Amino acid sequence: MPECHSTNDLAAQIVRQPSTNEGTVVITDKQTMGRGQRGNYWRTEPGKNLTFSVVLKPAFVEPKNQFLLTMVISLAVHDLIQSGLNCAAFIKWPNDIMIERKKVCGILIENQLKGNEITHSIAGIGLNVNQKHFEFPSATSLAQVLNKQFYLPSLVDDLLENIEARYLMLRSGKFTELKAAYVSVLYWKGEPHTFSIQGLTLKGIISGVDAAGKLLIDFGERERAFDIKEVEYLE
Repeated sequence: MPECHSTNDLAAQIVRQPSTNEGTVVITDKQTMGRGQRGNYWRTEPGKNLTFSVVLKPAFVEPKNQFLLTMVISLAVHDLIQSGLNCAAFIKWPNDIMIERKKVCGILIENQLKGNEITHSIAGIGLNVNQKHFEFPSATSLAQVLNKQFYLPSLVDDLLENIEARYLMLRSGKFTELKAAYVSVLYWKGEPHTFSIQGLTLKGIISGVDAAGKLLIDFGERERAFDIKEVEYLE
């Protein structure tokens, strides 16, 4: 689409049609109301970044294991940057991609459940590529970090190949391998940092994620698990 409000919203409409195949991609040069985690909006300059959504039909994944889909998409973007572009990157739980302590990519995964089955999943990706100026100082782009411009069609092809490779790992039941890969590149893992939790400022060390995908932080006296709205990274 030359322009649309949200590729996730458009993909959600398209997937209702029985003829929509798994792997369908909705991509746009200009997304006017891109959505992110916690109700935030994802704003990008038209024609300079990758903003797209992928339709998945992971009926083989039990709802209790749906965080594995977050791991798949996050790792695919990480693979592109770390292995494909030889640039150090980390996954800030649950699915922001960080380079040099700044956010380069946001991911929004929306799962549709029916009974004990995930009927479809929409994986939205916003990757900052050639944009140089940002509204927030906490954002960056591949062009800023690597000091070069990228050809977007080639980059999206590479990223989609990575998504397919990680998704096929999931389909093959390689849950342990996916989790190990995800935890190994977690932002701030194994380092003492400060977090805001229920209005309190606490120092702890990220140790990984539990079976449900909650963030595990070790505070010395005990390890606690947190959902997405329960913890905020400070410094």
